[in-house]
Amino acid sequence: MNGPIVYGFLRLPKSAAARQTALTGALVEYCRSHELVLGAIFIERGSTTSGPSAAFTGLLDVLDLPDVYGVVLPAASHLGLKPIAAERRRQITGSGVRLMLARGSKTTRRPTDRSRRRNPSSAPALDAET
Repeated sequence: MNGPIVYGFLRLPKSAAARQTALTGALVEYCRSHELVLGAIFIERGSTTSGPSAAFTGLLDVLDLPDVYGVVLPAASHLGLKPIAAERRRQITGSGVRLMLARGSKTTRRPTDRSRRRNPSSAPALDAET
């Protein structure tokens, strides 16, 4: 499948492997259903209270590549705490790409079709410690 190239971003300060697997699967499924090509997923670990993390810096670097369509997140909370999230949102949208959420608020959440799950390992995860 050919389509616009997007990159995923996960903020997992203290998460089990099962949560990472589930969130990765959600991003893969979102991209599949919207005919997007998931180039990679950047994973931020630890808490980020000041300064950019290695994972977010890597994400910003790939946004400068040609033909990048956007960034996909499971939810807006993956941008971080409110002051950090606002700056990160500004940096992503300022690069000229789209910011997409795999799920919106609880009121806009759609039921999932569990019978069509794909293997989340089809997109490489780029893990960075902060």
